[in-house]
Amino acid sequence: MGPWAGDEQRAFERVLAVFEERTGVTVSYSGAGDDLQTLLQTRIQGGDEPDVALIPQAGLIEHFADEGALVPLTTDVVDALDENMAGAWTGFGSVEGTPYGVYLKVADKSLVWYNDALFAEIGAVPPRTWDEFLELSNDLADIGVSPLSIAGADGWVLTDWFENVYLRTAGPRMYDRLGRHEIPWTDPSVEVALETLAQVWGQDRLMSGGRGGALQTDFPTSVVDVYGDDPDAAMVVGADFIGGVVIAGTNATVGDDARVFPFPPMEEGDDSVVVAGDAAVAMNDRAATMELLRFLAGADAAGEWAAIGGFVSPNRHLTADDYADPVTGRVAERVVRAGDGVRFDLSDQQPTVFGATVGDGMWQTLQDFLRDPSDVEGTMSRLEEEATHAYGEG
Repeated sequence: MGPWAGDEQRAFERVLAVFEERTGVTVSYSGAGDDLQTLLQTRIQGGDEPDVALIPQAGLIEHFADEGALVPLTTDVVDALDENMAGAWTGFGSVEGTPYGVYLKVADKSLVWYNDALFAEIGAVPPRTWDEFLELSNDLADIGVSPLSIAGADGWVLTDWFENVYLRTAGPRMYDRLGRHEIPWTDPSVEVALETLAQVWGQDRLMSGGRGGALQTDFPTSVVDVYGDDPDAAMVVGADFIGGVVIAGTNATVGDDARVFPFPPMEEGDDSVVVAGDAAVAMNDRAATMELLRFLAGADAAGEWAAIGGFVSPNRHLTADDYADPVTGRVAERVVRAGDGVRFDLSDQQPTVFGATVGDGMWQTLQDFLRDPSDVEGTMSRLEEEATHAYGEG
């Protein structure tokens, strides 16, 4: 059971078909979408859990591990991880040092996608720092081009903005401490990040439709705003999977019309990257279960999906040429090469009620902050109150 449906499900089923052909094991996949946690919890309580679950939030891996619902990876699966996975990805699926997860499909969330034709028309070039990003955004607004389309109707998009700014202003160690709630959300480092965000979110002219329009814009629409036949904005901040939306929802071509640059650092040379991903975990120790996880950790599984498109792998044996388009190939290489500055999506590490719930927690509070970016202190207080509640500390 996993979160994937539609094109993602069809692509994953092609990966599973390779496994079936090699082993003779039959695999049935059930796509649960956004209801994954609820459906998994129900099946676990009913004693009908799947052999393998694909978990889109690191916090959920910890949750199910704490419940005793997961089985640690066997030695041969861990060996496959060590052989194939780049850098921190061997540890992202662990809970207190015990390995549970095999990351198959991952995302680079530190990207800005831009309309190359619009940039070329006005002679704009991708910025190298946050200050250059602000300067470019204001220059675009000055000539009547909306710089950004922001999907404020989807709270997770706003957490991606915050996480990228916080990682770059506070640094990786403070990011880790905030992610574990070792420092409060009222810490001065959070204030700096929110004030930095307000440099963009506080100016209606820097986003298509202003703050009110952004709060009514969902994620797919934000992409079409930049790459539709009559674009409403020049840039959209988002992960590599925006390329799939470009292909499915517009006539633009990834790598030609749709290009990317790294989320701008505060200082040139900072290689910080926020990543996320879907990890396969075992709910029993059957031989077929562990053999599937070992296969998913390998280059053959990753290469099958990479050739289809809409996919990035942390497998270090794949090259850019293994991917369906050059943009995705370069993004995948960046994910594999990312060094000490790579960090997992902070909201995905939180208890779900705080980090990944519509109308609650981080999602709702950052939507409220987009509505009123002057309320820095109130935003910090609400985030701390909700985090304290979610961690059972108050």
